[in-house]
Amino acid sequence: MMKIVVFHGSPRKGNTYLATKIFMDELSKYGDAEIAEFFLPKDLPDFCIGCQLCLGGMREKCPNTRHVTPIFDAIINADALVFATPHYGACSMPASMKNLFDHMDFLMLNVSPREEIFNKKAFIITTGAGSTATIKPINKTLKHWGINRVYSLGLRMYTNKWDKMRATRQTKYEKSLRKSAQKFYYAKKKPPYLSTIFFYRISKFILKRFVGEGNHPYELWKEKGYFKKRPF
Repeated sequence: MMKIVVFHGSPRKGNTYLATKIFMDELSKYGDAEIAEFFLPKDLPDFCIGCQLCLGGMREKCPNTRHVTPIFDAIINADALVFATPHYGACSMPASMKNLFDHMDFLMLNVSPREEIFNKKAFIITTGAGSTATIKPINKTLKHWGINRVYSLGLRMYTNKWDKMRATRQTKYEKSLRKSAQKFYYAKKKPPYLSTIFFYRISKFILKRFVGEGNHPYELWKEKGYFKKRPF
């Protein structure tokens, strides 16, 4: 049984939703899958206000905790995460998806890393003319969480209607999605990314040099033994 959490970055059931459905339907063919879905912004309607309570070790006191906690619990209990988002005109993801990562900022290695994160894999699906530009910031963020492997597929589209694409392009994209789903399902844990290791080492230096004992997250790292041994 694979537990998968899907985050839909747009309320529209357009190109990104259809691409994700093809991907998830194919993924389900390879074994039992327990799928939880969150539709943004409906399931996280309030913006992060930058209070930084979560960064200080008080995640439960987030003003939006009634929406954030179910998402956090789903992430921790999942085996795999799927982030499906269109590319928007400001050269990146929509605000609803960015808001998700803002609320989960405490998962960064330099704040409150969680051991449960380090065994997970993630997949990013994007659609739009500049889809690859949307992948980059999500990919970087997930690696800084400590996610073991991040896979992605960006589908460049110049129409807002899937069925308006040429039949040959539809077939090409469907094949890519199905092939990616199979690869993702069978993907095994690998050694951590070099970028993740580098970020861990930089975080350790900063916490020792500039945060110090008696402060969060230094004390969390000390309690978990992260200063003595890399946690992933």
